[in-house]
Amino acid sequence: MKLLVFAGSTRQQSFNRRLARYAASLGAQQGAQASVLELAEYDIPLYNADLEARGTPADVLRLKALMDQHPAWIICSPEYNGSYPALLKNTIDWVSSPVAGHPLWRDGSRPLAGKVVGMLSASNGRLGGLRAQSHLAPLLLNAQCWLAPRSYAVSAAAQAFDDLGNLVHEHDRSGVRGVVEQVLWAAQKLGSD
Repeated sequence: MKLLVFAGSTRQQSFNRRLARYAASLGAQQGAQASVLELAEYDIPLYNADLEARGTPADVLRLKALMDQHPAWIICSPEYNGSYPALLKNTIDWVSSPVAGHPLWRDGSRPLAGKVVGMLSASNGRLGGLRAQSHLAPLLLNAQCWLAPRSYAVSAAAQAFDDLGNLVHEHDRSGVRGVVEQVLWAAQKLGSD
């Protein structure tokens, strides 16, 4: 099973980038072919229909192809002002946008429709990013993703990771592991690999 894990952050010391790497390592331990997507490696402008009309940016096409190859995803979302960040929304807006005349991307449902997606978040706040997840869930459902019922939020994130990027507390390790296991199980049951 191919698992794609990514954070809605490009900040160097991002808690959610650490969480994404940790979740990917758990996926690999479960036998998945886990990949960490770093959004900073893609030159994706703010979504603009006029810009799109001149041609979909090459990095958007590259990102669509990468996402399409993975039937299972884990999204680690920061929480900004009680919601998910603009980077994550911009990414989803671009990858869900149709590409006229393209054999794979012409209708906009691919690469999102049918993906099994788990949500994780990490924040210094007491809720750990749960409000971001509550806003992200309807967006993913609207994009026809299969949303895993289980999610997890790591609170007090500044103290949650050790120097190697591992989670310190068993309740956090168990919560993240549960999401990864459920996403892989559901993706397998839905018959994608």
